[in-house]
Amino acid sequence: MATTRWRFGLVVTLVAAMAIVSLSACAADDDSGDDGAASAEPYRIGAVLSLSGTYAGLGEPEKNTIEMEVERINEAGGVNGRSIVVLIEDDATDAETAVAVTTRLIEQDEVIALIGATGTGGTMAMRQEVDRAGIPQVSIAGGTVITADFDPLVFQTPWSNSLVVPFTFRYLEEQGISKIAVIADSGGFGADGVAVIKDQITGTSLELVAEESFNPGDTDMTAQLTKIKGSGAEAVLLWNAGREAATVAKNMATLDLGVPLIGSHGNARVEFIEGAADAAEDFVFAAGKVLIPEAYGTDSEEYEVATDFIERYTERFGKAPDTFAGHAYDALYIIVEAMKRLDEGFTAEELRDEIEKTSGFVGIGGVFTFSPTDHNGLSDDDLVMYRVSDGGWVLEE
Repeated sequence: MATTRWRFGLVVTLVAAMAIVSLSACAADDDSGDDGAASAEPYRIGAVLSLSGTYAGLGEPEKNTIEMEVERINEAGGVNGRSIVVLIEDDATDAETAVAVTTRLIEQDEVIALIGATGTGGTMAMRQEVDRAGIPQVSIAGGTVITADFDPLVFQTPWSNSLVVPFTFRYLEEQGISKIAVIADSGGFGADGVAVIKDQITGTSLELVAEESFNPGDTDMTAQLTKIKGSGAEAVLLWNAGREAATVAKNMATLDLGVPLIGSHGNARVEFIEGAADAAEDFVFAAGKVLIPEAYGTDSEEYEVATDFIERYTERFGKAPDTFAGHAYDALYIIVEAMKRLDEGFTAEELRDEIEKTSGFVGIGGVFTFSPTDHNGLSDDDLVMYRVSDGGWVLEE
């Protein structure tokens, strides 16, 4: 019910905005007699975000970013003079709901492209509807399966687990750690991460001595961590993107495991630090450079793009954007920039083809170059290691 009310409010806002655009276009026509592109129907893009449920902390900055950047794009002339609208739906961090709202966006709203879902499970669940409609999807979830299980219509903006896991392994080896345990959520992102961990640990000096899981929404992981405590693990890998990460950190502190907790890029958010409080101290994870933009290199184009985005987001929302805001920024602009390279009247198929031609796009997550065989387009050069220190992030040395 809350989703319906929120969506209705968005549609009303969009209708009002479209009316203003229409009136402005009419006024321009009176002066020039030219029915320009500004009077055309806006391009419709759909977005499936987790605005409630365990991934709500990810979906909120994604929604904030999309709304802010759509305003900016339209103020600058839209797509070759034609405005865009992004119709946002809440999947409540639920795969079945993701399918239902995707169907509505395709069949009722007739969107030409999709952003989302926030989570790996939702993203994969949407695929059947995406394939049926033949429209491009740019996911903002980090599961390797999203682009490894290749679909020509599906692209991805976060660094996939297949990049982050070996990057994290190298860090562990550099620290002289040899025995690790993993605890992960049973959902799409966590399960995907565990699969990659077990596959890629071969050939390293690391040994997986314990593997435990929890379900999204669980509020106590003491039993799983007690088993890990007796395993001889020298570090614990936490692979999830939900609010349960804070519970894992607090339970570890209570049990006094005495070993470092190493997270995934799914934990790169202030909500984890706030939720875990003192237990977050010295938590280490790999993620992109937006959390400390100097990591891009202050003389780089990436630094200029990121700091401009950070300043505008912080001014509007009163806090700095996280990596999930960056994923949404990248997804939106990859679609919009591809639109701009096409002639008026392009089809969804032509848009898909143009997205695949993305090369050297400087985003928040890194520099994207897609190809007919690579729809992630990033490398581990776009990653750095962070440590939580005094309630904030510092670059790990």
